[in-house]
Amino acid sequence: DILARAIGPHITTAWGQPVIVENRTGANGNVGADYVAKSAPDGYTMLLSDVGALSINPSVYTNMPFDPAKDFSPIVMVSYSPHVLAVHPSVPVSNVKELIAYAKANPGKLNFANSGTGGAPHLAGVEFAARTGVQWAYIPYKGGSAAVTDVVAGNANVLFNGMLATYPSVKGGRLKGLAVSSAQRVPSAPELPTVAETLPGFETGSYQGLLAAAGTPREIVTKLNAELTRILNTNDMKEFLAKQGTEVRAGTPEALGTFIVNEKARWAKVVKEAGVKAD
Repeated sequence: DILARAIGPHITTAWGQPVIVENRTGANGNVGADYVAKSAPDGYTMLLSDVGALSINPSVYTNMPFDPAKDFSPIVMVSYSPHVLAVHPSVPVSNVKELIAYAKANPGKLNFANSGTGGAPHLAGVEFAARTGVQWAYIPYKGGSAAVTDVVAGNANVLFNGMLATYPSVKGGRLKGLAVSSAQRVPSAPELPTVAETLPGFETGSYQGLLAAAGTPREIVTKLNAELTRILNTNDMKEFLAKQGTEVRAGTPEALGTFIVNEKARWAKVVKEAGVKAD
């Protein structure tokens, strides 16, 4: 929502076309994605979505209302934002190594809050547990903000969650930040190491992509890609995103399509091994 509302005015300025942001939430993004998949392929209705909803959901949901690989025309990868790994201040750890040791010494004691079963933050916790051998109970919430609120309240102990919803609580001392899930440290949170500094190769996060319905004419996709790439690479947009702990990842439509396919294969393996199901 924040990202869409930041981009919208730039499109209006460039093309004189008003942009209406409509939130259609539910089923880890399936509701909004299905709406766009079944819309007219004219480029006027677009989906700004966490790519995880398109690459993870097919493995988590038994009955998908659409096919991510066939029902969309990828336009452009927009941005990437890492997850923050954080714990309630009462958890006696101060870094990733200590978290692993504590969780192993106390199997099943920690409750892992997540934004919803099968979402990217949930699977970040699943992959972390699989790689380290820790055991914790997963508690799904209706969104990342709700998960953060309950960890702050002490009703859950640990979570991976998006920078925007989580980092203010870390800065305010309401949560203890342990690491970020990006490959490199984040300039807006330089004090947080990466999980990969302890677990080499560990990288998760929220990848935002823009897509239209399948069958959208190539010339429209090309025009949208060029304009969005220009907007995303303006200094004010880069600065705005950096303050949110987010970086621009603009590329070609083909690059976004390939990324979705590759991420689907990656997370299908994790989901199968962990037995994750949302329905």
